[in-house]
Amino acid sequence: MRMRRKKNLESRLEECKSYLLPCDTADLNFENEEGNKALYDIEKIFGSCKPLVLEIGCGKGAFACEFAKRNPDKNIIAVEKVGNVIVAAAETAMAQGIPNLRFMKCAAEYLPRFIPSGSVSEIYLNFSCPFPKAKYAKHRLTHPRFLAIYKELMAPGAVICQKTDNPRFFEFSIENLSQAGFALSNVSLDLHASGFEGNIVTEYEHRFASQGLPIYRLEARLQK
Repeated sequence: MRMRRKKNLESRLEECKSYLLPCDTADLNFENEEGNKALYDIEKIFGSCKPLVLEIGCGKGAFACEFAKRNPDKNIIAVEKVGNVIVAAAETAMAQGIPNLRFMKCAAEYLPRFIPSGSVSEIYLNFSCPFPKAKYAKHRLTHPRFLAIYKELMAPGAVICQKTDNPRFFEFSIENLSQAGFALSNVSLDLHASGFEGNIVTEYEHRFASQGLPIYRLEARLQK
């Protein structure tokens, strides 16, 4: 079911535009990005050249905001394609005055248009939609077409961190990441029972864990 458009969405987005990076993709075909680059000046945006972190599919921004506060030595860009959702995330970051966090309202396919190649040190995929039907597999954020995008953006030795509640999606991710040449580590089939330290619990994670569902997590490092 399609989410109902929030009241005063455009005016709310305008009010928090200092936290929203410009990313107009309305008239672009993401398959032709090479000739349509509009790369961000990351140092200018944040006023520093700290390591750059992406969260793709940030939802209402709970993870991004907490991660940014815990890691003032990093710059974070959180990506979400749904305006109804990202407006809440940007409003939260603005209300808390988080200096090292910005948001992009776009689909992941468009990231190479804006994010410089080789600039990203960490990518977080937290509870991405698993698209359980096989015919929609290409929309999963660990499908080979997305992994190719990430590899273009990632610096040598950069890491992808994924969490999900869906075991089939997790298996799909492990298979594709391995075939794409990523080295897997810290693979957990029950994160909350693993003793892993420093975990930031997302909205979905809290819901799933409260239902007794295991949380799956992995790290996939781009080999030098």
